[in-house]
Amino acid sequence: MAIIPDAEMLPTVVGNAKLSGEERHANIHEEDINRLTNIAITQCIGETDANLDAVITHYVETINKYNLRNLGYPTNQDFNYEALAPLLQFHLNNAGDPFLGSSFSLNSMTFEVSVLDWFAKLWEIEKDQYWGYITTGGTEGNLHGILVAREQFPDGILYTSQDSHYSIFKIARMYRMQCVKVGSLLSGEIDCVELEASLLSHKDKPAIINLNIGTTLKGGIDDLDLVIQTLDKCGFTRDQFYIHCDGALFGIMLPFINQALRISFKKPIDSVTISGHKFLGCPSPCGVLITRLKYINALSRDVEYIASRDATITGSRSGHAPILLWYALKKRGLIGLENEVHECITNARYLLNQLRDAGIGAMLNEFSNIVVFERPFDDHFTRRWNLASNENIAHVVVLKHITIEMLDTFVHEFIQKRSIWSKDGHFQPPCIASDVGSKNCACSIHSLSRNY
Repeated sequence: MAIIPDAEMLPTVVGNAKLSGEERHANIHEEDINRLTNIAITQCIGETDANLDAVITHYVETINKYNLRNLGYPTNQDFNYEALAPLLQFHLNNAGDPFLGSSFSLNSMTFEVSVLDWFAKLWEIEKDQYWGYITTGGTEGNLHGILVAREQFPDGILYTSQDSHYSIFKIARMYRMQCVKVGSLLSGEIDCVELEASLLSHKDKPAIINLNIGTTLKGGIDDLDLVIQTLDKCGFTRDQFYIHCDGALFGIMLPFINQALRISFKKPIDSVTISGHKFLGCPSPCGVLITRLKYINALSRDVEYIASRDATITGSRSGHAPILLWYALKKRGLIGLENEVHECITNARYLLNQLRDAGIGAMLNEFSNIVVFERPFDDHFTRRWNLASNENIAHVVVLKHITIEMLDTFVHEFIQKRSIWSKDGHFQPPCIASDVGSKNCACSIHSLSRNY
C-alpha cells in the first residue's frame, strides 16, 4: 500500500529516444514526403482541390500500410461506416442532458439514448434508475465516474491498483484526491489482501474504489465480488463506498462469455465506462458512461442558453459518435457481438500457443484477448508491429481486424529477428517471471519449468 505523491501521478514522458539507423531513415523519408506534399499550412491563398486530394490520398496509403501490422493497441479497425457518410455534411452537437434534449435541433440525442438504453440493459439497471451519456472515450468516463464519487464523498479516498490506466492517477491529481495505489497479482488484477490492509488503515474515511475490468497491459480483471466482500469484511456499509468500473475494453466483452465476471448494477456498483472505439471499432475515440440517476442532481445545473441541463464533463459533445455506436450495435446484433468476442479470444489463444511453441515467453489471462510476451530486443521491430510495451514485456490485443495470417507473419518475423539478435552472443530471452510468472517465462532459468 502506498499513498502517491503528486509527482508520481502523471505518466512518464520519454524524450530524446535514440533511433536506429533504419528508423532515422524512415523518419527522414516521411519528412521528405511531407515537404513534397505541402503538409505545412503556409499558403496565403487556399490550396487547390487537386493538391489537397493528393495529400490525403498519400496519407490513406500510408495508414493502410501501418494498419497491416496494427497489433498492440486496442483499436478495432474492422468497420465500415460508409452508409453514414451523408451525415458528414452536418454539424451535430449533443450539448446538454441526452434525456432532456436541447434547443439546438441539430443533435442526435435520440440515437444517444437508444445506445445508453442498450448498455443499461447489458449491465442490468432499470431505465428509470440510470443516467449516462456518450463520452469522448474511457478517460472521460473515468473523469465523470470518479467526479460523481467525489461529489458523494468529498473526503473519500480513491483506491486503485498499480496496473490501473494512467488516467486514474491523473484524475486523482486533477481532483486533488488522496489516492492509495494497491499492489496487483501477476495477472494484473488488484490484490485484495493488500486492499483489505489499506481499507483498514483508513476506516475513518469513505472508500472510492476504481476497479479495472481488464487492465491496460495484461488484461487483468479485478474480482468485483471479492472486492465487495472485502469492503464488507472491513466494516464499510453501502453508504460508505462507491465503486467505479473502468471497463474500457472488456466491459462490453465479458457479458458474452460464459462464467466470466458479471458486471451488474444489481451488485453494489455505481458507475461503468467503456471505450466505444476499442472492441466495437469507430473512426474516432468515443465511449459510454452509465451511473445511477440518484447521483446526478449534485452535478447538474440548468442552462437556459441550451434549454437543457449540464451534467457532462465537456458540455458540447459529438453528435456523430452516438450514431456510430448505434450503427455498430444495430449492424451486429447480440449474436454478431458474441461471435466476435469468441473469435478474438480464440485467436488470442492461437497466438499464445504459437509464441510458446517458438520458445517465446508468453501469458494470456482467462477470458482475455490480450497476449503478453517478452519484449522484443529491437525497438524498430516493436514499432514496425505497433506493439505496446512496458519494461520487459509487450502485448498484442487481438481484435476483429487481426487475422490468423497477420499473427503468423508476426510470429515468423519475431522468430527470425530472435535468431539475428542471438548471433552476436549477447542476446538472451529476458526473464519475465516477475511480470507473468515462472511457468510463462522462457529465460534460461525458467524455460524448463514452463507448464504447457
